[in-house]
Amino acid sequence: MSTTNRKHLLGLEGMSAEDLTRMLDTAESFKEVSERPVKKVPALRGTTIANLFFESSTRTRISFELAEKRLSADSVNFSVIGSSVSKGETLRDTAENIQAMKVDMIVIRHSAAGAPHFLAGLLEASVVNAGDGAHEHPTQGLLDMFTMRERWGSFAGRKVVIVGDVAHSRVARSNIHGLITMGAEVVVCGPPTLIPIDIEKLGVTVETDLRTALEDADAVNVLRIQLERQKAGLFPSVDEYARVWGINSDVLKRAKPDCVVMHPGPMNRGIEIAQDVADGDRSVILDQVTNGVAVRMAVLYLCNGGAAIESEETESAVDAKATKGKQVA
Repeated sequence: MSTTNRKHLLGLEGMSAEDLTRMLDTAESFKEVSERPVKKVPALRGTTIANLFFESSTRTRISFELAEKRLSADSVNFSVIGSSVSKGETLRDTAENIQAMKVDMIVIRHSAAGAPHFLAGLLEASVVNAGDGAHEHPTQGLLDMFTMRERWGSFAGRKVVIVGDVAHSRVARSNIHGLITMGAEVVVCGPPTLIPIDIEKLGVTVETDLRTALEDADAVNVLRIQLERQKAGLFPSVDEYARVWGINSDVLKRAKPDCVVMHPGPMNRGIEIAQDVADGDRSVILDQVTNGVAVRMAVLYLCNGGAAIESEETESAVDAKATKGKQVA
């Protein structure tokens, strides 16, 4: 299915290179919009979006809210605290009641893997996955890829190392699906207890020695140690983890001189990433945050039926095409 006809974004698994490219190209045009003095286009005027966050979030939630405002959409925000979920209401009843208020799109983050897929099969509204359990986080994967593409232009021949708690990371899975499809080499590295069994079937290389993994790397994506999702005893201690698998300036000498350092956040400084690396010249962590708004604008626009906007189009063309896309959606 082409991106222009895609109603939902549930994950990057199975998405074609053409679809991924069109999303990234459209995000590039929307990034130009975000750099204007007036950061708005009428692309989703008259569209109502509900943000259903059943888990805590800072970057993703604010990023989606900003994306919706910059597209001129009307948005409402839901959180578990103070809602009927605390009284025992099911996900299905919550979503169906919100849709009954004539909501057009739902952005959902949930601790249960597959929750967005469940809603997509149930509701008429478009569904965008903002993270489901340890399954996928497609918009994070897209913004990571967008940030890499800004530096490289293309993914062919590039080596990306994903380091850390791969077993519990939905970010890792979306990155793997997207990067492999676009032709990058992906290496995953971390303690053996934090590497999923048979992950090689996704097309990645597994390495437990960090220095070996980083040889000739073009990018290293550092994952947060998700202590809240882990069982006890997966590694000896956080000090041991920092010593063996933490990203610091010394171990980065194994990578290419222009290797970029990424992190989806929130960071555990001094554990998976050293302070000087997080704030250093190689870090593109804040670029990722900036790019997240443009990527989510593109996703919301395309899932709402908008026609693809090519990256080379002018800002005025973005306005015109966005308006036309809304008229025919």
